[in-house]
Amino acid sequence: MSQRKFEEIKKANQAAAKKLVEEHFSSSSEEEGDEDFEGKQGKIVANTFTTYTTQTDGDMRELERTKQYVHEAFQAGAMTCLICIASVKRNQAVWSCSGCFCIFHMPCIQKWAKDSQFLVSSPLTDDDFGKRDYPWPCPKCRFEYKRSDTPSRYYCYCGKVEDPPLDPWLVPHSCGQVCEREFKPPCGHKCLLLCHPGPCPPCPKMVTTTCYCKKAKPIPRRCSAKEWSCQLPCGRKLLCGQHKCESSCHAGNCPPCPRVSRQKCVCGKQAAERSCASPLWHCDQVCGKTLPCGHHTCEQVCHVGACGECPRSGKRFCPCQKSKFSLPCTEDVPTCGDSCDKVLECGIHRCSQRCHRGPCETCRQEVEKQCRCGKHTKRMPCHKPYLCETKCVKMRDCQKHQCRRKCCPGNCPPCDQNCGRTLGCRNHKCPSVCHRGSCYPCPETVDVKCNCGSTKVTVPCGRERTTRPPKCKEQCSRPPTCHHTSQEKHRCHFGSCPPCHQPCQKVLEKCGHLCPAPCHDQALIKQTGRHQPTGPWEQPSEPAFIQTALPCPPCQVPIPTECLGKHEVSPLPCHTIGPYSCKRVCGRTLDCQNHTCMKECHKVTEIDVFIGKNKAGPECLQCEEGCSKSRPLGCPHPCVLPCHPGECPPCVQMLRIKCHCKITSLYVECRKITTADIDEKNLLSCCKNQCPKELPCGHRCKEMCHPGECPFNCNQKVKLRCPCKRIKKCLACNRYSELQCNKVRENQISIECDTTCKEMKRKASEIKEAEAKAALEEEKRRQQAELEAFENRLKGRRKKSRKRDEVTVELTLWQKYKYSLLPACALVVLVFAWYIARDVA
Repeated sequence: MSQRKFEEIKKANQAAAKKLVEEHFSSSSEEEGDEDFEGKQGKIVANTFTTYTTQTDGDMRELERTKQYVHEAFQAGAMTCLICIASVKRNQAVWSCSGCFCIFHMPCIQKWAKDSQFLVSSPLTDDDFGKRDYPWPCPKCRFEYKRSDTPSRYYCYCGKVEDPPLDPWLVPHSCGQVCEREFKPPCGHKCLLLCHPGPCPPCPKMVTTTCYCKKAKPIPRRCSAKEWSCQLPCGRKLLCGQHKCESSCHAGNCPPCPRVSRQKCVCGKQAAERSCASPLWHCDQVCGKTLPCGHHTCEQVCHVGACGECPRSGKRFCPCQKSKFSLPCTEDVPTCGDSCDKVLECGIHRCSQRCHRGPCETCRQEVEKQCRCGKHTKRMPCHKPYLCETKCVKMRDCQKHQCRRKCCPGNCPPCDQNCGRTLGCRNHKCPSVCHRGSCYPCPETVDVKCNCGSTKVTVPCGRERTTRPPKCKEQCSRPPTCHHTSQEKHRCHFGSCPPCHQPCQKVLEKCGHLCPAPCHDQALIKQTGRHQPTGPWEQPSEPAFIQTALPCPPCQVPIPTECLGKHEVSPLPCHTIGPYSCKRVCGRTLDCQNHTCMKECHKVTEIDVFIGKNKAGPECLQCEEGCSKSRPLGCPHPCVLPCHPGECPPCVQMLRIKCHCKITSLYVECRKITTADIDEKNLLSCCKNQCPKELPCGHRCKEMCHPGECPFNCNQKVKLRCPCKRIKKCLACNRYSELQCNKVRENQISIECDTTCKEMKRKASEIKEAEAKAALEEEKRRQQAELEAFENRLKGRRKKSRKRDEVTVELTLWQKYKYSLLPACALVVLVFAWYIARDVA
């Protein structure tokens, strides 16, 4: 028992000592000055921005926003977790939002994400609990993250290193490597700064680009501002296809054409003054064209294309959809006489009427209905809804207020009252709608001033109670405690002076350079090897710290060093000088003279010094690709040689082409086609046969296989007929035999119908009228018979013992023998017409 208690006390003492060391280290770092980035902080910031400023020739105007975030990382109390309203120290695990770049403690943001997902996916507010991936928002900018994006590990700002070690020579929570994050918007380049907080600056690379309209000459510009306008007229053709854009050089698509022209509608019946930007329009006239059935007209309004088939053609169902009839489109589908049996609007009962046209009547059956909330029942007509007056007593999603809706089905709406709870700042109340869980952080800020009031720092509301006031600008006058002759200037402060940040300037033994690191004569180190307590009865002593001089860090003086591939000369730290790879692509020209070596920067043995640095060496890659040079226009065959220098040989493969008439396949050498002009191509594509195309008159073209439209010079002899096709005359046998076919198609000669033709038309129309009249009388008799039979059936239902009357409809002579009389009449008409035609001839 005593041994276990001893172990617990020992662990508690070790934890207290560790906490004291961390607090002392973090507090000493928070006391560092932030004016003009003097001392170590200024050097860290300069190292962070070195790779960027080398690209911009020292221009740091684009780095102001990123510089502010780096400045806040060093400033005491500037980085505050908005969830717990506490300072973010450099030795704590943090998470940075990718939207607003605000920094939070790792445990705080994990708890926030977990609580947000639970509240959104709570079974009390969502029926799909556990089935959807609910997002969680950033506490500051409300940027939504997926469930899989919930942070579980501590990474540096650029996301390369997990659990970055605490290094006083780097920006807090930084890994010290090049950021290499993609710029936003992406341009193909990556961030050149060292791992840093906040957004990446604009891309500093120089690219050669032209204006929006591509008229001006390309000029070198910053990649972040590579899009520019030459202010000349755009001149691109607008969508109308007639006018050009008159706006100055601009980005994106051209605006719609502002001009007005007279344009026809889709059907071509009307024309109106309309904007060129909308050439297609529809008038309000009905089409009215005769459909293929010949009885009805198209009822569509101003449409494109064919009218389509008659909607009444084919097989049609009766109104109840039980019987199918094959009737002409001129006749309506009759009712089948069966019960309708369609489902009524209530969705439960069916229509009990006979097959009828039009909508079914409203369901009038009385049923036992239950209200929407399920607490009351009532007998009432099926088609009427039933809502009771009972108010819902369930709690809304805030778990504070009742629903109070009448006859609520259970899906209570969210609470619409104000939250009013005191926020974590203890100064303001939550202005949001009543909700569950924790409130969002207070958006207000407070200024914390120094003792004299001349300096202030802005912190989140509620943080002013624990934030240390900013330091005054008065200078400290205490003597130095290190090897320097004078103490560096710093502001007035309480307590002991901060560690000396002046450069050490001691001569290093290995290289002879001066030590540029901050003074490290009085570094605070924990004392080891102290007396251990013999038992739990001894009072544990506090951990002791001693000030001692640390050795100088490795030399960081930049030495110009050329990379292995001789691409660049970069300054490397003195202690790491040696052969290195610049990580670029080798880029030396291979033996094929078409490709370059794609290996990473490597050592190259130069065989011949006079050839130059761009010639590939034995260590470079060997080109194994095929020839990728562009082929002549029209040649679909690839080059048969592997990747080679110089021009490709002429293509001698046979190319299969169709002749002008699209019937015969011709085989021609590919190089003859690609090098021939238009006349030679027409000659190569001719099959020397007669053109098989038909002229508008219906005769075959007499020309040899040729491109384009056939010439209309038909001299073929034709026959003329009257409109009813009974009388015909051959032009070869009459005085018109000298005329050509194209003149006949121009209606210069025509044959009119005689009296015999008119008599035959009159008799045919009389026969059709008689048939229609007989069919109408037959329909009336059938309907009368059905009516009488229906009345008889109704009488039989009243008395079951009475027999149903059988209605017998007696058929007429026409109904009995119409199928045999119609062919006989047609035969008589044909014989009579043939006899008259023979007499005329």
